[in-house]
Amino acid sequence: MRLRFLTAGESHGPVLTAVLEGMPAGLALDIAAINRQLARRQSGYGSGGRMKIEKDAVQITAGFMGSGSAVRRTTGGPIAITIPNLDFAKWRDREIVPITTPRPGHADLTGAVKYGYGELRLALERASARETAVRVVIGTICQQLLNQFNITIGGYVTSIGRITADLPPDMSYPARFAAAESNDIRCPLAEAEQAMRAHIRAVMQAKDTVGGVFEIVALGAPPGLGSHVHWDRRLDAQLMASVGSIQAIKGVEIGPAFANTQRPGSAVHDEIFLADDGQTLCRHTNNSGGFEGGITTGEPIIVRAAMKPIATVLNPRRSVNLATGEPAETVYERSDFCAVPRAVVVGEAMVAFTLANSLLEKLGGDSLAEMQPRFDSLRRTRLEDLPMDNELWRFGYG
Repeated sequence: MRLRFLTAGESHGPVLTAVLEGMPAGLALDIAAINRQLARRQSGYGSGGRMKIEKDAVQITAGFMGSGSAVRRTTGGPIAITIPNLDFAKWRDREIVPITTPRPGHADLTGAVKYGYGELRLALERASARETAVRVVIGTICQQLLNQFNITIGGYVTSIGRITADLPPDMSYPARFAAAESNDIRCPLAEAEQAMRAHIRAVMQAKDTVGGVFEIVALGAPPGLGSHVHWDRRLDAQLMASVGSIQAIKGVEIGPAFANTQRPGSAVHDEIFLADDGQTLCRHTNNSGGFEGGITTGEPIIVRAAMKPIATVLNPRRSVNLATGEPAETVYERSDFCAVPRAVVVGEAMVAFTLANSLLEKLGGDSLAEMQPRFDSLRRTRLEDLPMDNELWRFGYG
């Protein structure tokens, strides 16, 4: 991979830390925009009490410099990122009550099996979705790189529980993004948003949790990113892995993949046409979600993710106390009732990181100045870019 990142920190520790490596030199980061994305991640109907405590703000301490009147820009070196945990002040000198009863749906039991923990909170602290705050910073930096090449990313909620937004096909993606940001469910349709809100409210009153589905769309990505020649170079597979790595995500599809299984192939595959200019190849549908053979087609990239209901519920769940060997009920740990609206922002971040990495692999270069002319010369879906030999040939092996 050209880009990579590592995160560190615990949910209630002093700070979250990350290092982003491979970002080219010359990118002027908008820190205010990064903090706005952090604020987006903290907003969403169904959020728990932690979001009222943290006021996340990024600190970049390496890889982004400027001197005198010069604009601060990335240097090409690793970018060091820190976000303080304001909640740590309440935990600094606290005697921690031991957790010995694993909560179903969490990493409590599996973490103890994996690492031999004698205290289940050690799994809780690192497995927590609090870690996604630094992912949002990383993804926003990557989105600012993609913006230099007119590639944009947005997202929205399409279902909460059994409430589904039947989005009209003629509603443009920019219109969906804008409408989703007008409410704290992040659903583009007002009627569906109201029904989703009522459903989340009912779940909260029942002391339960609910999941849903969100959609992330990338616009402007050129054709030819990714590859079919190796399993790990298929960009659609990379996107499914990166979005699937978000806490509580249990399913990812490219485009309407599962719905496509119920349709005949003749109704699924996107036919190819010549545009009015007689040179440009185009599609009238995008059932493939922007990919063929693991390679981008130039159509919008659509990634859909299914988020399970948050595992922490106010109603105790049955379990076993590992210290006594006796049946026991779980103890509630502060959490969301519905995290799907907030997960949209994290999904956007992971898609941005994955696309930025693929673009850098395609273009090469150590600075924006080197990348831009290479991007401008990329092969497109035009007849003039696709000359065919149109001659008989042989494989030629031994």
